[in-house]
Amino acid sequence: MIRQFLSLPRWQKQAIAVTTDLVLLFAAFWSALAVRFETFMPDLDAYGWQLLAAPLLAIPIFVHLGLYRAVIRFMEDRVVFVVAGGVSLSVLVLAAVIALTHSQGLSRGVLVIYWVLAIAYVGVTRFMARSYFLRAERRQTPRTRIAIYGAGSAGTQLAYALRAGKEYLPVLFFDDNPRLQKSEVAGLRVHSPADLEDVVKARRVDEVLLAIPSASRARRLAVIDRLEGLQCKVKIVPGMMAVVSGKVTEDAIREVEIDDLLGRESVAPDPLLLEHCVTGKAVLVSGAGGSIGSELCRQIVSLQPLRLVLMELSEFALYSIEQELRNLCERTGTQLELVAVMGSVTQQHRNEMLMTRFAVQTVYHAAAYKHVPLVEHNPIEGLRNNAVGTRRMAEAALAAGVETFVLISTDKAVRPTNVMGASKRLSELILQALARRGGGTRFCMVRFGNVLGSSGSVVPLFRKQIAAGGPITLTHADITRYFMTIPEAAQLVIQAGSMGQGGEVYVLDMGKPVRIIELAQRMVHLSGLAVRNDEHPDGDIAIEIVGLRPGEKLYEELLIGENVEGTAHPLIMRAYEHQLPWESLVEVLGEMDRASRLFDYERVLSLLGTVVEEYAPAQQGADDLWWRTMARPATGDFLDETRSGRRLQEGK
Repeated sequence: MIRQFLSLPRWQKQAIAVTTDLVLLFAAFWSALAVRFETFMPDLDAYGWQLLAAPLLAIPIFVHLGLYRAVIRFMEDRVVFVVAGGVSLSVLVLAAVIALTHSQGLSRGVLVIYWVLAIAYVGVTRFMARSYFLRAERRQTPRTRIAIYGAGSAGTQLAYALRAGKEYLPVLFFDDNPRLQKSEVAGLRVHSPADLEDVVKARRVDEVLLAIPSASRARRLAVIDRLEGLQCKVKIVPGMMAVVSGKVTEDAIREVEIDDLLGRESVAPDPLLLEHCVTGKAVLVSGAGGSIGSELCRQIVSLQPLRLVLMELSEFALYSIEQELRNLCERTGTQLELVAVMGSVTQQHRNEMLMTRFAVQTVYHAAAYKHVPLVEHNPIEGLRNNAVGTRRMAEAALAAGVETFVLISTDKAVRPTNVMGASKRLSELILQALARRGGGTRFCMVRFGNVLGSSGSVVPLFRKQIAAGGPITLTHADITRYFMTIPEAAQLVIQAGSMGQGGEVYVLDMGKPVRIIELAQRMVHLSGLAVRNDEHPDGDIAIEIVGLRPGEKLYEELLIGENVEGTAHPLIMRAYEHQLPWESLVEVLGEMDRASRLFDYERVLSLLGTVVEEYAPAQQGADDLWWRTMARPATGDFLDETRSGRRLQEGK
């Protein structure tokens, strides 16, 4: 029956509401007469026209005030004021009509009693109907019972928005403000966070929504820590901009992300550092379709360069970032020349032509093979792309007169145990040596750790494993990593690239290292699940230790030595580390190039160890590397063949 009523056309529902109010107002006037004259059978003949006039005068006023535009299921408490205003106005009109017609016998007490009863009849029946419809709807479509942490503006908006939806049912608030506790906000009781565990169990709460967008990151982290122990999901609502714009809706609710757990306050960027190498200039980003490269491009567009050249080897990645940036420029009205170029960073002559043709002034070199196990299994390709590619790009930049060249490095370059880290350290040494040689290009490097949400990150992997019911696979129980959000990392890269005179290694402050097993446990808890282990055999998600992968380290470092100093930015440090002269470095690079063309893996790695002194290959999984079973070419035919194609391959 309820479903049939709710499916009626809007005009039919309004007609039913009008008819009901006519009956209620007639009953209110009759009740007023009965109360005034203390009889259940008042003399209606004497008051016949007033009995009919009272509801007929009130209905048009209700229509004008918009009472019948409100959907009863979703109406707010302020409808009481509409009803009271409509009844009051109708009583004044009725009193005026009675005075003008000089009607006799109607007591003024009847009008006062009618005013009170009419408000009560019309108002109370609406709230009763709302409660009935909502209960009936909940029985038909069960909803997730939620508690909202934060009874302020965002929490109140959220409660009203979720009531109108079909997925969530707000049942209570939690708030730290003692003045709000034990009161009611938006019809919901506000409880103290001290009673979290008891109240959540007693009220059968399924999820807790965090609605404190104005709180600091550290404050939100403290609340999340408090909520983590509950056997329910924890989700979060958007920031203050969404609250101000009125966009706090059911669709805006999201999972707690890893960057919500970092607990580090953001530092306002220095506009001068951001604009120095970008605004009004021609900028090239290599690896423009990658995690860091694409975010660099987004932030560079907002800084209004003259031209942005996107360089990317992957066709799909290049297409995706180009389309995204063109749409971004259209939305924001940004005017700049956007150039998409597909190609490898190892082609020096082509790189030089590209930089000259588009008068590139700043290069952000983000192109790299970065997945440690894959590069460990493909060391020559990793070295050629990461180290040789950096050399080719840097020498092309020198020849083309580029002003600033910024290398995106990694914490894995510090005392590397894998080829990927060693190749990035070699890239740093190449740029440092070129900077010492002098020239018109200023070279610098920016080193940081893992970025959240990048391809290969553990966070999306863990989330996928939790959704599948587990297990979560972890390489080692003691493994730790530094983490930083991609936007923050890109912003700091741009600022660091504007500092110094050349050859500097800049290290970003990554905050505190995170134990990956604790990260996995927190993600399980915040999903409303329990970790299954020896202590809790009935838990939901197991965590399995599968062993370190080839080349993987337990701990990452950001500095090779202790020689480091601060800069003008609190999150950017300048490191002073040992360097190699270009003459000795280029000799080893030549030998390495010749060995790589012969696919002499052992020789290539031996040379890598001589030039990157800190390189200490990890032993775990080393015997499983497929290239160890390959034999070296026994004749000179292969070498002759590669020599004949060398000039073309190098672009010379």
